[in-house]
Amino acid sequence: MGYGLVVRFTAKDEAAGLAFDELAATALEGIRAHEPGTVVYVNHRVPDEPRVRVFYELYADRAAFDAHEEQPHVRRFLAERGQFLESFEVTFLDEVAGKLPADPAGQ
Repeated sequence: MGYGLVVRFTAKDEAAGLAFDELAATALEGIRAHEPGTVVYVNHRVPDEPRVRVFYELYADRAAFDAHEEQPHVRRFLAERGQFLESFEVTFLDEVAGKLPADPAGQ
């Protein structure tokens, strides 16, 4: 099923949260264009918590995650995110069961 994680970010304030979203969107452009092993990468807002963002990330396998971490767009995101954040917490996930979108190539 892959290799997954959830990251909960708390921005310094609402304006920092919006700037963080812009930084994340820039990284996502590179992820879409250059990371076939990244299956899901989504930035979520949390209702009634305007400073909080939650990323859900799913990779084909650990090697795809490791490749993701080495990409220039991700390295920039990791280097610059701190200016917007009060804190963050990473939770790595072990698969129990699930469902993925069908592979358009039929595999």
